[in-house]
Amino acid sequence: MRNVVWKWGAGTVAIALAFVVFIIPFAFILFTAGKTQAEAAALEFTWPTEWVLFENIVTVIQTRDFLLVRAFFNSTVLTVVAVAIMVVLAAMVGYVLQRRRSRWNPLVNSLVLAGLIIPPAVVPTIWVMQGLEIFKTLPGLIAVHVAFGLSFCILLFRAFVATIPRELDEAAIIDGAGPIKLFFRVIFPLLRSVIVTVIVVQAVFVFNDFTYALYFLPGDDNATVQLTTFNFIAQSTSSYNLLFADVLLITIPPLIMYIFFQREIVGGMTSGAVKG
Repeated sequence: MRNVVWKWGAGTVAIALAFVVFIIPFAFILFTAGKTQAEAAALEFTWPTEWVLFENIVTVIQTRDFLLVRAFFNSTVLTVVAVAIMVVLAAMVGYVLQRRRSRWNPLVNSLVLAGLIIPPAVVPTIWVMQGLEIFKTLPGLIAVHVAFGLSFCILLFRAFVATIPRELDEAAIIDGAGPIKLFFRVIFPLLRSVIVTVIVVQAVFVFNDFTYALYFLPGDDNATVQLTTFNFIAQSTSSYNLLFADVLLITIPPLIMYIFFQREIVGGMTSGAVKG
């Protein structure tokens, strides 16, 4: 009886906590986005007296010659390319670190951990990007995201590769597979769950990134979706209804990804927890 009470009690508390942390803020965003500018200025958690959500969304999309549309395009290209590079590179590095033992492994492992521990430095990164002539360019921001997100991805892939039997490698080598064919034909398809995890987690991070885009990719032509919130924030008067309508629009894509891939995310995060 005590176990049953604890089970249902813990479940109820978890649901209530999730409701407070996730549902209430989203409802506040939705209600504020549907208000007029005068009513939204109060920033109160109340039902709108007049729903103007559609009009606010249209205004947000048309602001500054459809800047939000260009920002969505830039963010989509940035996310797709950066995440694709991270998946391929991290999978290859994680496989090599797990399967091959050499005197360089401790050094590489230290560098991977350093990538997680050492915080990004803005000024030195800008100096390096200027030297490479990729500052204020989309490829430069892609390189920044790949560099800063690669360590986390390598650790996930390395932990998952440890669960794959080495006999598969030996059988493929006996059949005449080379290193490239062995990895992409045998190992890479088996990494599906952790690949989905990396794609969703990193795609949400890159798509929602604000600071990297602000420092390394300034300018309206290069704007990402998070930078469009500046359009509705002023020193004297802010259009909170349009601001929250903008936030609502740029929140929908990551939310959809989490809803459809939440099971794969959990499976990929816990796949290397037992072995490896």
